[in-house]
Amino acid sequence: MTTAVITFSPQGLKVMQRIAAHMAVDQYLHQAIAAPPGVMPFERVVALTGEIFSRYDGLVYVAPCGVVVRAIAPLVDSKLRDPAVVCLDVGARHAMSVLSGHEGGANDLAIAVANVTGAEPVISTTTEAVKDLIVGIGCRKGKSAADIFNAVTTALAGLDLPLERVRFLATADVKAEEAGLLEAAAQLNIPLRVIDSDLIRHSTRPFGHSEFVASHVQLPAVSEPAALLAGRRTSLLLQKTAFNGITIAIARENCPSLA
Repeated sequence: MTTAVITFSPQGLKVMQRIAAHMAVDQYLHQAIAAPPGVMPFERVVALTGEIFSRYDGLVYVAPCGVVVRAIAPLVDSKLRDPAVVCLDVGARHAMSVLSGHEGGANDLAIAVANVTGAEPVISTTTEAVKDLIVGIGCRKGKSAADIFNAVTTALAGLDLPLERVRFLATADVKAEEAGLLEAAAQLNIPLRVIDSDLIRHSTRPFGHSEFVASHVQLPAVSEPAALLAGRRTSLLLQKTAFNGITIAIARENCPSLA
């Protein structure tokens, strides 16, 4: 996906640079702010959006949602052709999938942006929003995709839970580059949410602690807090369960409409 990030403020610039440190993106900054090397200045966001709307597969605006809507409104054509559009506030609190969520990849882009900024992805696509399970995963280094795939499916089967209800797989940022985990998520066709280590360390949610995990990755645990923190109003259905070097925990989002 070719992606551009657009912002207007010094705070937005910091967020944009954090995204650029982890993702291949072109960067656009309002000309009122001194642009670092490699960052392209622009004068008016509506004009810029008109110029680049069809040039990129994805547009990430670090800006108010209203500004984004007004900028893209005259250009919206078809969910099959429009680029993915994501809106991220300058506090990097929420990454919202705004346009072309499913077909255009904005849902996946929102998750990718959330994973590298610590934001919470906001996805309103009905087929995704009705899913209510999050599978937290911890694993030893080098575990295979097949082993992780089997651990996830076995844990779900043990509770008679269908894979179709799983909204996210979730892990800690220290495991974000595990090849087997990334491959398993792709095979399962379930997005992987990456939870910031500091969020786990400072969480007041009750979860089991592990001396082994603490000694190896300096975290109190991985699978349980990842499952709990990757969603809203979560509670554990399955506490940390070991599968030959892989730990699985399953949480359910207790949303009023899904109760």
